[in-house]
Amino acid sequence: MKDYILDFAKRLLQIDSPTGYCKQAIHFLEEEAKSLGYETTKNEKGNLLIHVPGSSERTIGLSGHVDTLGLMVRSIKDDGTLSFVNVGSPIVPTLDGEYCRIITRNHTMYTGTILSNHTSMHVHEKASSAERNCANMHVRIDAVVKNKKDVEELGICNGDYIAIDPKTSITDTGFIKSRFLDDKVSVACLFGVLKIIKEQQIKPKDNVTVIISTYEEVGHGSSHIPSNIKEFISVDMGCIGEDLTCTEYDVSICAKDSSGPYDYDMISKLLSLSKAEELGYAVDIYPFYGSDTSAALRGGNDIKGALIGPGVHASHGMERTHYQALENTIKLIIAYIKC
Repeated sequence: MKDYILDFAKRLLQIDSPTGYCKQAIHFLEEEAKSLGYETTKNEKGNLLIHVPGSSERTIGLSGHVDTLGLMVRSIKDDGTLSFVNVGSPIVPTLDGEYCRIITRNHTMYTGTILSNHTSMHVHEKASSAERNCANMHVRIDAVVKNKKDVEELGICNGDYIAIDPKTSITDTGFIKSRFLDDKVSVACLFGVLKIIKEQQIKPKDNVTVIISTYEEVGHGSSHIPSNIKEFISVDMGCIGEDLTCTEYDVSICAKDSSGPYDYDMISKLLSLSKAEELGYAVDIYPFYGSDTSAALRGGNDIKGALIGPGVHASHGMERTHYQALENTIKLIIAYIKC
């Protein structure tokens, strides 16, 4: 199972899917779900729904989001470079020097590099000290372009997506290093659960609908969910840092985030199961966080909601987690759907 989950995560991380440009990733996930023997549907927004039959007429929902942070072409500069805006909220200074791909509307792709406007120590006095933000950075295209007209002739235009190279690496010590572990490692956890259900012939207590959302990073990924879902658990990364107990080896259980507290009874059940299964887990409050469950509640869905997920270090930057965190998350989900 470990090999399946890590290989699955690595393949998914290589598919560019900035928010709003997720069709290829959704197709990959749909084909994988079907190969495991599950029925799938999609809503108009492009979210993928995977249906797992249970032993009752009641339905619970599990969600993970496949959309990632990214950039979009704001304008083409006179010198043939691109100005950009962010899609979602990447930590923009960490993007200085990163490789990227510019995706045109006719699906031609060009590589490039994200750079500060103060590119060189030999030229710019403030190369080290200049602020790194969208207004002070650009994309250098790997094509022979000398002016705006040259770029336009490539088919690049305002509104084109710029996908950031994830730089995925899995170490022999079990660490997964990559951009966009938020939330593709959680999606890998959910597919690990789906595979375990099939291989071990587990019959969930309730029907389960797994929702893979495509607009979470901009706040409305699962704002609308099927009306038969009564409980909804977002599987999304756990935060690591100041005043938090979560580590890269734990499954995080979030008691409260910026949208408010999660359902008391669901959190209590998740805590009891974590203790009973002897999992590595942490309970934390994330004041700057929002989830698909937050979106579902704001969207008026009549649900109880919770948030769990593998601990991820340096979120929205160069992220890292450990396989133990994925394993603990999978075990908690399996325990929850069985009882």
